[in-house]
Amino acid sequence: MAPPAESETTTSGMNRVLILLGLSIFVNYIDRANLSVAAPLVRAELGLSATQLGVLLSAFFWTYACMQPVAGWLVDRFDVKWVFAIGFFVWSVATAVTGGVHAFALFLLMRVILGVGESIAYPSYSKIFATFLAENQRGAANAIIGTGQALGPGLGMFFGGMMIAGFGWRIFFIGLGTMSLFWLIPWLRWVPRASNTHVGGVVTTPPITEIARQKSAWGAWIGHFCAVYALYFLLTWLPSYLEEERHFSPHRMAQIAGAVFLTMAASSLICGYLCDAWIARGASPTLARKTFLGTGLICTGVFLTLCVLASPAVSIVCLLLTGASLGTNSNINAIGQTLAGSTAAGRWMGLQNCVGNLAGWVAPALTGILVGRTGHYSWAFLITAAVVWVGVLDWVFIVGRVEPIAWENRQEGFPRLAAAEDRCNSY
Repeated sequence: MAPPAESETTTSGMNRVLILLGLSIFVNYIDRANLSVAAPLVRAELGLSATQLGVLLSAFFWTYACMQPVAGWLVDRFDVKWVFAIGFFVWSVATAVTGGVHAFALFLLMRVILGVGESIAYPSYSKIFATFLAENQRGAANAIIGTGQALGPGLGMFFGGMMIAGFGWRIFFIGLGTMSLFWLIPWLRWVPRASNTHVGGVVTTPPITEIARQKSAWGAWIGHFCAVYALYFLLTWLPSYLEEERHFSPHRMAQIAGAVFLTMAASSLICGYLCDAWIARGASPTLARKTFLGTGLICTGVFLTLCVLASPAVSIVCLLLTGASLGTNSNINAIGQTLAGSTAAGRWMGLQNCVGNLAGWVAPALTGILVGRTGHYSWAFLITAAVVWVGVLDWVFIVGRVEPIAWENRQEGFPRLAAAEDRCNSY
């Protein structure tokens, strides 16, 4: 059976899968951010100190970042359909169970388990996109993931806050986790089993040592950290900044913060499709992906800096433009998928996401230290802008050409890889 033409790879079957993946990351980001929305009520009910609450807020990232390489190995080694389904089940159950705990230790355990389950997401997305989508389709596919990533905290802050106010945080957690499990029904029905590439019964994924020898790998890891640093800064401190420094009411704060992430979602879709269209018209992936990503990060740093200098009203405009600029970040994963190829996409993204999500440890903590010592957010914004601009230099000059790397075992695994790609028809 001949491989499908590029125009046929996104059939109705694959489109359904893309919709499910977009919904999965939407749920993923609501689940990881729900504690931020419920924090005041959780702290009061469980009698937590500020230190204990800080531990709970950061515990997710401990296992989420550290488990990324393991998740990448799993999706390269086993059927990604089942690996992702198990991870989704684990994080949904952890969310639901969290609504029933009454002790700090059990709450901490559930946040740690949540990080383990959610660690499977991005390596799975990369494995699926690198295997079943052409180069000029990955920007749009990753944009769908970026849209869900932005809509999660955007709508979660708004509707989650209303649900918690009306029904309490426990019902919110239990309902969210339980309802999410219904996502597994279409996933298990629509996504066919797809065995990974084997040669003589041995998976042909390049080892971590071979990936680590690539300069582009180190560039992608560092560049990922710099880009998502701004995302985690906004995700964790934007509400406090709007209330404490700009003196907006809680209701107005929710509107502004939600609008920033909704702008990011819209920008992600637009930039993803435009970048793919440019490649389809003949531009190289190197030129298209780096131009969109580099321009977006430069603008992100500029608008973050202007937030420090602007009046409260103008700062809202700057924040919205920051969200729009961060919409180009969907190209980060597309670049990694192209460089790694289908045989190494899971492991590559696991390592890249591990380093990148260390920003989830650094950005919130460093911002807290800076705000505590200075009494304002100016230095936090300026340092975030500087980190983002370092990322621009990294993506442009450290990451090489955006084209598949010739792995040492590539020739050995090529016949089986062709057979695996032939299974695209099942999507």
